[in-house]
Amino acid sequence: MTPEPFGARLRHAMDTRGPLCVGIDPHASLLTCWGLNDDIAGLERFTRTVVEALADRVAVLKPQSAFFERFGSRGIAVLEKAVAEARAAGALVLMDAKRGDIGSTMGAYAAAYLDKDSPLFSDAVTLSPYLGFGSLRPALDAAAVSGAGVFVLALTSNPEGAQVQRATAADGRPLAQLMLDSMAAENEGATPLGSVGAVVGATLGDAGVNLAINGPLLAPGIGAQGATPADLPGVFGDAVGNVVPSVSRGVLRHGPDASGLREAAGRFADEVRAAVADS
Repeated sequence: MTPEPFGARLRHAMDTRGPLCVGIDPHASLLTCWGLNDDIAGLERFTRTVVEALADRVAVLKPQSAFFERFGSRGIAVLEKAVAEARAAGALVLMDAKRGDIGSTMGAYAAAYLDKDSPLFSDAVTLSPYLGFGSLRPALDAAAVSGAGVFVLALTSNPEGAQVQRATAADGRPLAQLMLDSMAAENEGATPLGSVGAVVGATLGDAGVNLAINGPLLAPGIGAQGATPADLPGVFGDAVGNVVPSVSRGVLRHGPDASGLREAAGRFADEVRAAVADS
């Protein structure tokens, strides 16, 4: 039986739960802010609280793999449990791992995150294309088989990214546009939304590229990084309806009380809906 594609599942989740992705970023300062120790017990408590508070109401939860990896195998075990419990509660899980490599190594990353038999199987994963878009083929193929998705870095919110992403390709296009055009080719003909998404920072002002990729646009930078939902139409233009704004600290700082997390996530989702409706 062919699985329902990620793009279709994401479109439904955005329409019913609101267009919002909340990061699960258990870095040391947030654990301290919550009154938790920076150890495996603190990691478990933080992660469980976020999943229990939000997995039944937000469209996407995005665990940042590095903050779990730093605790070794015990941290990965916490991540595996969080992924399974979040998906069981109805949230789509986007693994923020930013993997990128070639050949069999890329295939191994794909098996880790995009194979349904893997304990880390997620609805989607972030990827870096700067070894060449073609290097992502093992992950693109694995995602298609399992009904998962990928989000490919295009124009990120960090200032250093422009050194590579705004560089000119051999054919005169900005390198970011070359990547976006490759994503659009992967999504051609998909309805209601393709499963190959782009990562485009919400802090960019005018993105200056064509974002019509027929796929989702993950927009980090809302909240603590300075962007607001009201900024989205200016950055994304006609593609704003496919934007999945990503908020981490802007929601997480309202913990450890579950009601605080829910209220913050609901407020951001409402603000995004209003910004998109007014655009």
